Amino acid sequence: MATKRDYYEVLGVAKGASKDEIKSAYRKLAKKYHPDNKETGDEAKFKEIQEAYDILFDDQKRSAYDQFGHAAFDQTGGGPAGGNPFGGFGFGGEDINLGDIFGSFFGGGSSRSRRQTGPIRGDDILMHLRVDFMDAVNGKDEEVSFDFDDDCPHCHGSGADSPSDVKTCPTCKGLGTVTRQTRSIFGMVSTQSVCPDCGGTGKIISKKCSVCNGNGYKRIKRVQKIHIPVGINDGQQIRLAGMGGAGKNGGGHGDLFIEINIKEHPFFKRERNDIHLNVPLDFVDAILGTKIDVPTVNGDMTMTVPEGTQPGQILRLKGQGIKDLRTGKPGDQYIHLDIKGPTTLSKKQREALEAYREASKKDDSLFEKFKKMFKK
Repeated sequence: MATKRDYYEVLGVAKGASKDEIKSAYRKLAKKYHPDNKETGDEAKFKEIQEAYDILFDDQKRSAYDQFGHAAFDQTGGGPAGGNPFGGFGFGGEDINLGDIFGSFFGGGSSRSRRQTGPIRGDDILMHLRVDFMDAVNGKDEEVSFDFDDDCPHCHGSGADSPSDVKTCPTCKGLGTVTRQTRSIFGMVSTQSVCPDCGGTGKIISKKCSVCNGNGYKRIKRVQKIHIPVGINDGQQIRLAGMGGAGKNGGGHGDLFIEINIKEHPFFKRERNDIHLNVPLDFVDAILGTKIDVPTVNGDMTMTVPEGTQPGQILRLKGQGIKDLRTGKPGDQYIHLDIKGPTTLSKKQREALEAYREASKKDDSLFEKFKKMFKK
């Protein structure tokens, strides 16, 4: 027979530990080694921890243990256990449901089984909708088509051909769970599981619905009108409540989420609620200044290009961006000027440019100023 470890060693506490220290050590170890813990669960260690806690947390039993050791609770000895192998653990042979004790740690045990017998909401469903750039800017009503599990018109979701075909499950008596008892070191341990005959519903259908074959729903193609709001951005979602997957045991439908994917525009580039646009401009217009009609998401707008505008300069059109989805406040449009020079010149153009160069002082040219910097 294997020698039992010292109870204080099992819980990792000192011999003079307080009850709060014992309780804290126990909860930490029990959570780690409980069989419901898939990562670190260990049934043998859990039982050892439980046994140590039951002795050390009880003042009388702890006193007996400190005086006589494990012999105080040996079923063949004459200690306080009085020959009862479970008396020393405070269980008195009664039924114990470990799932109820540690359900709060792991969300398991009997509470989980009970939830399976009640209404279960259907799954949420995600679909994607591709829309044009300007439809996302200005908003639009759109029709979407999707598969929908509608309640069967014949059985109204029960799955039975008639109400009389629904019976209480004889195996679980309508509870949806079955209880199994096994003897262990703790006495009779009760474990619950989903009823294998009714699948947790608590009901047996003697004759399935002739229309939906017992599913309780019929898959249809549904067309739904939705509104794409002004300013919606790529990746944002529209929620259709109750348009998702079918529920179980009388549970409602889940929701349908439509994720908006926006097509790229050939010219406009969106950054949050701002618009960026590259605009080509003749170098003469950049030098002398001009007015141009610029395309925006709200239509053409006249913009002044100031005299002496340089290549790469960015001009802003305030309030000509996209309206914010929530506040309605518009962003701005930024014009990136791409100043172009001619690659060929007519005779008149060349003469005009030659005259400009002659009129400019040679010493004031940009190149000459650049060279002078090296002579300093």
